[in-house]
Amino acid sequence: MNILMVLTSHDEMGDTGNKTGFWLEEFAAPYYVFKDAGATITLASPKGGQPPIDPSSDADDAQTDDTKRFKSDADAQAQLASTEVLSTVSEEGFDAVFYPGGHGPLWDLSNDNDSKALIEAFAAKDKPVGAVCHAPGVFQNTLNKDGEPLVSGHRVTGFSNSEEAAVGLTDVVPFLLEDMLAERGGKYEKGDDWASFAITDRNIVTGQNPASSAEAAQHVLALLK
Repeated sequence: MNILMVLTSHDEMGDTGNKTGFWLEEFAAPYYVFKDAGATITLASPKGGQPPIDPSSDADDAQTDDTKRFKSDADAQAQLASTEVLSTVSEEGFDAVFYPGGHGPLWDLSNDNDSKALIEAFAAKDKPVGAVCHAPGVFQNTLNKDGEPLVSGHRVTGFSNSEEAAVGLTDVVPFLLEDMLAERGGKYEKGDDWASFAITDRNIVTGQNPASSAEAAQHVLALLK
């Protein structure tokens, strides 16, 4: 079982002067769900190398069992520091692709042509495509084989408008994820703010927020069994 995980390379939170990137829990929790299931994991990002970790996700109050495990896992840290350049990776040889969130993907992966082509290739072969929290932003420009938005007609979730408002970034992000998914024909659903909530609809798996990271990864595994 070969799983590709794609992370953001973007580290600027709009023009606020604050840093962003990927959310550490949203990488670590799925990484270990997949690893503990025996998967071979490949990491990629648009620029390759070490992707930026959102500093807020590395704070003491944001730590989880999975992030603590990562911090004591030299092999995982080395793998993260040397992600492959996304443009050099294809769907071939992989059973599924998973996108961890953090605000970074809203700026780069949502508009990345290599990511778009990759997701469309996975979807065309009905291979699982997973994304958690802000990472469903990667579906902004993806199309199905009929030229319609890939999420059209699919039940989907992702970071909700109410959660974005709670973190005070409604007017900072380039788009609101909940609105974008609905505008592209997705049947947006959500659970309680900050609680785990994930959806599988055909080959698309989405998770709502950081707490949903492990559950979303487990949904991907379920599709592979």
